[in-house]
Amino acid sequence: MGHSVRVGLHFCYGHRIAGHDGPCVHLHGHNARVEVECRGALDARGMVVDFARIKQVLNDWLDAHWDHRMILQKGDPLIEVLSARDEPVYVLDGPPTAENLATHLYGVAAEAGLPVTAVRFWETDSSLAVYTGE
Repeated sequence: MGHSVRVGLHFCYGHRIAGHDGPCVHLHGHNARVEVECRGALDARGMVVDFARIKQVLNDWLDAHWDHRMILQKGDPLIEVLSARDEPVYVLDGPPTAENLATHLYGVAAEAGLPVTAVRFWETDSSLAVYTGE
C-alpha cells in the first residue's frame, strides 16, 4: 500500500451559503484547518513527498486565493458589490460548503503534481468534511 504523509494548514475565510435555511445564508467567517494526505512509494530520500513541498504549494495557493477572502458561489449578487469596493472575492462554481472547498483544494494539490489521496477540511473545531477523490 505504501506510506502516507499528512500536512496541516490554517487560514481564515468568509462565505455564505445562498439558499441555506439557517444562519449560514448570511456572510460569516471561519478559521479553517486543512489536512492534506499524500500517499505513495518512498523515493530515494525515503520520502513520499517532502513536507516542505506540500506546505509551499498549498500555503502559496491559499495565501493567493482563499486566505482572508470571501468565497462565494458564481452568480451571487454580493460578488459585484464586494468587488466594486476592492474586497477580495474567490468565486466557486458551486456553493462554498466545506465539502466543496475540500474537493476544490484536492484538485489544486493534484494539479500541482502532489500524490494527494485525501483532503480533510475543518470549517470549525467540530465540523469536518473529507474528500478522497473517489
